[in-house]
Amino acid sequence: MTGRRSRHPRVILASGSPRRRELLTLIGVAHEVRPADIDETVIDGESPTAHTERLALAKAQAVAAVEPNALVLAADTIVVVDDRILGKPRNAGEAGEMLAALSGRMHTVVTGVAAAYGDSAHADVEQVAVTFRPLSTEEILAYIATGEPMDKAGAYGIQGYGATIVERIDGDYFAVMGLAVVRLLRLCTKLGFDYTFDGLFPTDAAR
Repeated sequence: MTGRRSRHPRVILASGSPRRRELLTLIGVAHEVRPADIDETVIDGESPTAHTERLALAKAQAVAAVEPNALVLAADTIVVVDDRILGKPRNAGEAGEMLAALSGRMHTVVTGVAAAYGDSAHADVEQVAVTFRPLSTEEILAYIATGEPMDKAGAYGIQGYGATIVERIDGDYFAVMGLAVVRLLRLCTKLGFDYTFDGLFPTDAAR
């Protein structure tokens, strides 16, 4: 481990997502939370992967611009079905429409991740195929009544009650939760920060 300094870097998560905070804590990465305030509007003709990668990068860079000495981590997650991007539902009615569209079908979860340090930044995207079991109208209404769908892309959370409606997942489970952990740590390595099971450490490559 030549070149590693003993001090953990200051890490900032540019997101208020409880799921992302939980995952970073789970892997031992101490962090602060500072949600980035950016325009998340989809650009005409923008693909889902380009959209999530762009937003994740913009979030990381927005916070890094005012916190140049911190390692800033960010992510963005959307659900795609029939070439339609599903973000967070604005109300119960929209949540019901999303869940009905996903019922009994396969859809794609696209999670963009980014890491920034000073004026350097990297971003990447993870795509995961998720299949729902068929849902009745009563089940959809009951799920919405739990409140879980209202702050999640595609109106469901796989780590909560949503686990009972997901029939199959092909890919990174954590990306479906909202943070592609392995892919994110690879971006940190590019910036000169290594993960060693007890957090992130800067190496001589960190600028």
